Amino acid sequence: MTHPAQSAREAAIRILTTLRQHGHTAYLAGGCVRDALLGQSPKDYDVATDATPDKVQRLFPYSAAVGAAFGVIIVYSPKPTPRHRWVTEVATFRAEGKYADGRRPDEVRFTTAQEDAKRRDFTINGLFADPASPDTAADATHDRIIDFIGGQADLKAGIIRAIGDPAERFGEDYLRMLRAVRFAARLGFTIEPRTSAAIRANARYLGQISRERIGQELLAMLAGPHPARALHLLQELKLDGPTLNEDPCEAPLTVSDRLSPQAQAPARLAAWMIDRHQEAMPGKRLVSRWRKALTLSNEHRDDLARLLELLERLADWDSLTIAQRKRLASHPNWTQALLLRDALVQDALEISQEVQRLAGDGIGLSPPPLLTGDDLIAMGMEPGPAFKTLLEEAYDHQLQGQLTSREQAMQWLSDRPQ
Repeated sequence: MTHPAQSAREAAIRILTTLRQHGHTAYLAGGCVRDALLGQSPKDYDVATDATPDKVQRLFPYSAAVGAAFGVIIVYSPKPTPRHRWVTEVATFRAEGKYADGRRPDEVRFTTAQEDAKRRDFTINGLFADPASPDTAADATHDRIIDFIGGQADLKAGIIRAIGDPAERFGEDYLRMLRAVRFAARLGFTIEPRTSAAIRANARYLGQISRERIGQELLAMLAGPHPARALHLLQELKLDGPTLNEDPCEAPLTVSDRLSPQAQAPARLAAWMIDRHQEAMPGKRLVSRWRKALTLSNEHRDDLARLLELLERLADWDSLTIAQRKRLASHPNWTQALLLRDALVQDALEISQEVQRLAGDGIGLSPPPLLTGDDLIAMGMEPGPAFKTLLEEAYDHQLQGQLTSREQAMQWLSDRPQ
């Protein structure tokens, strides 16, 4: 079976071949070229061409105009397989006018490959690749690289450099400042001095970008291979304040640096909160504020809040009963909370060993309850607050081994004063 990334490349090259057969220039462009040169498998493939959007749509019936005014057409692979339908973005070479809104150009004109490269964000993203022939579709090592802006040298040197005037590039779209951080962290590159200076000078304008786009960029950083490095860069470049809608902070990122690679985005956010607000454990108000600043999903917001609550409970671990420890260790967010605890106090191994012992005590961490609501109703009880309290008390006795059978639990219930 063909590897999905190779198949996506082959789909893009079929598009290149069709465009060339009809007299057009066409190259692979942008991130797929960068990743291939770094020896990484590209997630998707983009095509750049001198064919106008209407010509692209005439040549490819399986297509959709998602940004025709900006020269962008989505081309779908014909006869998609049940599992894969390749989607390739085909963009006409273009040059762009002023950006009045800090996001979209007021004017676009179709132009040459060289001008198209110059309007892109960073040199490492402004490269084109010319596959040698359809016969080498699956092998990027035969591609001819077309480099108008010094991107190959910056790739080799490990540098993030804005194309042309950095302040002008960021003024076109202030989100590019966050993208610079994301690429630097993900690739382990450094941001060259003129580019980093322009980011610091323009950081305050990041707030003009939609909160949703800012949140998406931050979450992409946290999902990358070096999330703590991204957070360090955000603070060094003064982007942390406008990202979070709060004052910039120079606090050491001790918890974020210690956090395990297995930590997910909510745990990363929690660690950053703790690093930035060391005077007290972050609470619901701060979670609500960050949720709004980053337009977090309900799931991320809830996971973040639960992790902070679990972390607070873990601080009292030594004083918890066996039942309380088992309930805590059975929580869906327990594993992530323990990673946070270890980054904060570095005693998670001891707690984990205790949980393993409790899990193997013959009762388990979360066995099916011996008593249910139906049992209480059968005893003539009305559902209500006392109903829930009684069931929880019975379950605590069960978790601690004081009630070991349904008969014993029913007898305990019968013996209680009505």
